[in-house]
Amino acid sequence: MATIPTTLQARLSAVRERITDACAAVRRPVESVCLVAVSKTFPAASVREAAAAGQRDFGENYLQEALDKLDQTADLPLIWHFIGPIQSNKTRPIAERFDWAHTVDREKIARRLSEQRPEARAPLNVCIEVNVSGEATKSGVAPADVPALARIVAALPRLKLRGLMAIPEPTEDMDVQRRRFATLRELKAALEHDGLALDTLSMGMSADLEAAIAEGATMVRVGTAIFGERHNAN
Repeated sequence: MATIPTTLQARLSAVRERITDACAAVRRPVESVCLVAVSKTFPAASVREAAAAGQRDFGENYLQEALDKLDQTADLPLIWHFIGPIQSNKTRPIAERFDWAHTVDREKIARRLSEQRPEARAPLNVCIEVNVSGEATKSGVAPADVPALARIVAALPRLKLRGLMAIPEPTEDMDVQRRRFATLRELKAALEHDGLALDTLSMGMSADLEAAIAEGATMVRVGTAIFGERHNAN
């Protein structure tokens, strides 16, 4: 007798269906999009529940909360993505414990991650965060400054530059969503034309993953649609 899925499992299944449908709409293989479940503010038990339903990639924004969860789920074969702003005094645990860092936007941060990545671990997968909406309050490097930073990051030891990441200003206008995601796609194409080997566009969240996939997203970062409304962060 089939078990009845929990709310989280049902939500996770629904998000996977959205990804499948979005890929089909633009004739992309569903395997070309990785779902990163953003578990910030939710307990390790929620991570375990999602993992039991086959989810392997998880994203966290708040470092101390994330480190606690990494410790509590150390027995599981999970891939951890740091997707919050990276401060200089937080680089060491990110370099030591995470598999991906999506939000590199300064040379100083990249160099610290490179220096602090343990030799025993594979290189840290890195994305450069780009401010595609031009918001003054948003972190991320300006599009015009991406090539110079990308060349620096790509040359650093213990890091592997995988691609670009963006969190555009929220809008319900899918045409605007697509234009902003297209900016990131075009930047990646320009970097590849200049000789950098990139394979990742980390873009799209619960509200705009369809537009992101239509513009070439290879990773979508989904929290609310999987875990529900956020709890207050500590």
